Amino acid sequence: MRSQAATASRPEAIVIVFARAPVRGRVKTRLAAAIGAEASARLYSQLIERALATAIAADAGAVELHCAPNARHPFFQDLSARLGVSLRAQSRGNLGTRMHRALAGALRRAPLAILLGSDCPALRSADLRRAKRELASGADAVFSPAHDGGYVLVGVRRSSAALFRGIAWGSAGVMAGTRGRLRKLGWTWRELREVWDVDRAEDYARLRRSGLLLRRP
Repeated sequence: MRSQAATASRPEAIVIVFARAPVRGRVKTRLAAAIGAEASARLYSQLIERALATAIAADAGAVELHCAPNARHPFFQDLSARLGVSLRAQSRGNLGTRMHRALAGALRRAPLAILLGSDCPALRSADLRRAKRELASGADAVFSPAHDGGYVLVGVRRSSAALFRGIAWGSAGVMAGTRGRLRKLGWTWRELREVWDVDRAEDYARLRRSGLLLRRP
């Protein structure tokens, strides 16, 4: 496996994990209503670490953890020290603006960029490798749709803020709206298997039944 530490050579791809600081009462608030703010923040910490483990195991590119509101939280610093991933602060703005800026920045440092959220333990390292293959084969973008109508992974080989503009983030129409944007841009894209993420009480129950947090990614 290639080292995840920064190197002097240009990586084939950059794999970005998006995460917020696991502060009680500020993350997974819908889930917190069911299991409590403390348990929700603790679970979110586990999900972030799982997402990073998946990205590292995929060996698809240099792994970066993009942090909100900044990278100074001790949890992020500990992950960087233990896992050897670089930290970057997310930009300001809505989710679409932040994702666009993160991907556009990554494309200045590598020919391909893949971004995944930190709340989808069902995403596998094989999914990330396939995303990279699709981009390397010529697709302008690649997505892993979510059961709730959004998506948990986006990969690109070119950058356009228009891809993320006018999307009702957090709604069931995110992926459908994104397909419309892709058509207007004239981009080619591929979609991976549909997966589920952890946002509500029923998702938490499914996660507990699945045992995913106990398995290798």
